[in-house]
Amino acid sequence: MQQADLTKRIQELKIKRNAVILSHYYSRPEVQDIADFVGDSLALSQEAVRQDADVIVFCGVHFMGESAAILSPKKTVMLPEIDATCPMADMVDVEGLKKLKENHPDTPVVSYVNTSAAIKAESYICCTSANAVEVVNSLDAEEVIFVPDKNLAAYVAARTDKTIIPWEGHCPTHHQVLREDVLKMKEKHPQAKFIAHPECRPEVLELADNVASTRGMIMYAKNSPAQEFIIGTECGLIHGLLKAAPEKTYYCVSEFACCPSMKMVNLENVLESLEKMQHVVTVPEDIRGRAKEALDRMLAVKIK
Repeated sequence: MQQADLTKRIQELKIKRNAVILSHYYSRPEVQDIADFVGDSLALSQEAVRQDADVIVFCGVHFMGESAAILSPKKTVMLPEIDATCPMADMVDVEGLKKLKENHPDTPVVSYVNTSAAIKAESYICCTSANAVEVVNSLDAEEVIFVPDKNLAAYVAARTDKTIIPWEGHCPTHHQVLREDVLKMKEKHPQAKFIAHPECRPEVLELADNVASTRGMIMYAKNSPAQEFIIGTECGLIHGLLKAAPEKTYYCVSEFACCPSMKMVNLENVLESLEKMQHVVTVPEDIRGRAKEALDRMLAVKIK
């Protein structure tokens, strides 16, 4: 089926199912283009709550669908590709986290939203890459356990007086961006600003003109007087950058800055998901309730 035919059929089924399609910034461009909303994982889950829809088609990886299901338990949340999982989220397990908590009693656990519902349920509060520092500083504790991203933990540790106990996880896509990659791109494009996601290595972030979440990177590029940018995150973001500020030029920091899991979702499996109403994401109620408490605590934190 041609792309135009796929798009037409998806739109027809979307109306029939009273569905809304949500896409992460890292999805394929054609998937972003058929989505009703494009954003980061938490913003999309919040959008799922706001939408008067019966069905949520979440074009992303498994933890994103779980977050939407946690916040919208009465809606049907579907993943077009059930095998699309987040390697970083899979690096932390419940038993290991429980043991770490036993070794540090009364120490609150801050879990990045890039975690499973089960890990969120074992956490006191969640955070995003945009609010991690504020979330940690909001806690009445001298030390916190931070899971699962050691790079985001290091970023936070440099911006708080609290002791951060990191989990030894990382995002493979961001972690394989090297300082040498950035220096080569800066030499090739000397006028370009380098903007980076805090999931990158600390030595990479040291070279950045701006460190921000995916949404923050888009806003920085849009509002900056600069005309060229080296993008230090998954290169799917460039599609969103071109929509926000098409007159500017963007360079991906590395040809390897591509998340295979995020690229698994395509128009064919979006259509199949709507046709068969398949790959419904469910979260057991006892886990959902505790995970929602952690998310709610995060949402209550005021961002400056």
